[in-house]
Amino acid sequence: MEFTLKLLNGGAGSLAAYLAAHVLLCLLPAFFIAGAMAALIPKASITRWLGRNTPAHVSYPAAAAAGSLIAVCSCTIVPLFAGIYRKGAGIGPAITFLFFAPAGNIMALAYTGSILGPQFAIARLVLCLLFGIGIGMLMAMIFWRDDASHDAATDDLFAEKASIAPAARGVLLSLVGLLIAGTLKLWPLTATLFSLELPLSWAQAWQDTLFSWVPFDATKGEEGVSFQGSVLIALLLLIAATAWKGLENIVEGATRWTWLALGLTATTLAVAAMRLTPGPGTLELAFTGRVFGVALALWAVWYFAHQLAADDWRAWLWEAWRFVKQIFVLLVVGVFIVGMVRQVIRPEWIESLAGSNTVPANAVAVGFGVFMYFPTLVEVPVARMFLDLGMHPGPLLAYLMADPELSLQSMLMVAAVIAWTKTLAYVALVAMFSVGAGLLYGAWVDGLGWLPLLLALGVFAAVLAGTMVWLGRRQVAHAPV
Repeated sequence: MEFTLKLLNGGAGSLAAYLAAHVLLCLLPAFFIAGAMAALIPKASITRWLGRNTPAHVSYPAAAAAGSLIAVCSCTIVPLFAGIYRKGAGIGPAITFLFFAPAGNIMALAYTGSILGPQFAIARLVLCLLFGIGIGMLMAMIFWRDDASHDAATDDLFAEKASIAPAARGVLLSLVGLLIAGTLKLWPLTATLFSLELPLSWAQAWQDTLFSWVPFDATKGEEGVSFQGSVLIALLLLIAATAWKGLENIVEGATRWTWLALGLTATTLAVAAMRLTPGPGTLELAFTGRVFGVALALWAVWYFAHQLAADDWRAWLWEAWRFVKQIFVLLVVGVFIVGMVRQVIRPEWIESLAGSNTVPANAVAVGFGVFMYFPTLVEVPVARMFLDLGMHPGPLLAYLMADPELSLQSMLMVAAVIAWTKTLAYVALVAMFSVGAGLLYGAWVDGLGWLPLLLALGVFAAVLAGTMVWLGRRQVAHAPV
């Protein structure tokens, strides 16, 4: 009974910490972006670059380039992946985008270099790029019939249009700006411009209570629930209650519940951008540059949304709400299960299980990433801890490649988008390629010369090039007459 309570407390604590720290400034904008992609962007605008019939030498680099600019975790990238896939992107380019964005984005690579060294960052970039394109191509080859059926079934509401309306483009760019303003950890967004102190004597006591309810070990990458986090969780619950009433039937028209839900969403994003710090007898409200960046982006979203036709903005909100219903519950379930499993797994096992560069050691590192998921950027200092505990650099790179892709919650969400058959194939390919990346990098660390390393990478690049040519010929052969 005590063990069961420990697991349940671990799951509840993990979920509370996740909702308090990671859902708001990244995941909420991602759902609205996905809805805008599905409702406002003509299919031709997506398929021009990422479509099934786009030349492979264009679509796959374009997918990787788009992913490199988005510094978000695997949970946040799934709604964006769902948006481009539903709008007509081919399964191959969409999978490359899904794989590369959380593991190979600019912020993750820069942070990897600063904590683990430039060799790790370069290896992560090169192998994520090559293997991400390779995984996408293999998915396109395996599921080409399903991909053709999906392409025919995608929404062709905008079939006669090839360009995005100015208002729709403004909404989309403003939402992307909101995502960047909320997640980018750079000055001046992180700088405190001014602060206020409120005489709330109970704030510190409530913070102490939260830490006692949800204990955590920061050295292991765990996160507790802060005072600010508890406020944000309360706001999330209010959003859920009002959105169900205000967005479920939005196509029939907006109601007071609709505006209340949207107002609460904007308020929540603004509060998440602040820093609320309890002190002795006070609560400090720090207004950072992020607050004003988020506020400006929200104003821009409202300004351009106001120019949309009524049917367009209603369709946008409905699609965003549909993605929330499709994905968010699975995210919650996955985070809860991961929290329970993490009560059993111990980082100290790393030294004995992954201390050498072998196939089992790399496989253990990949499996460890499934149940010890950490958000983007948090995973890097955790990887540093694993390295200090004795993990071999090879399995460590395998972990860094698999952790952003194969977390349990992200697998559940991806399955909701492309079904379990494709998801299991994707998981198997990511695991296989991650193990291969770990073995290759580990062998180089152990003394493999530059010539064999470059030869191996060259052979793989040549295979990719040959596959691109083959895909291109098949696209021509199966192109509609």
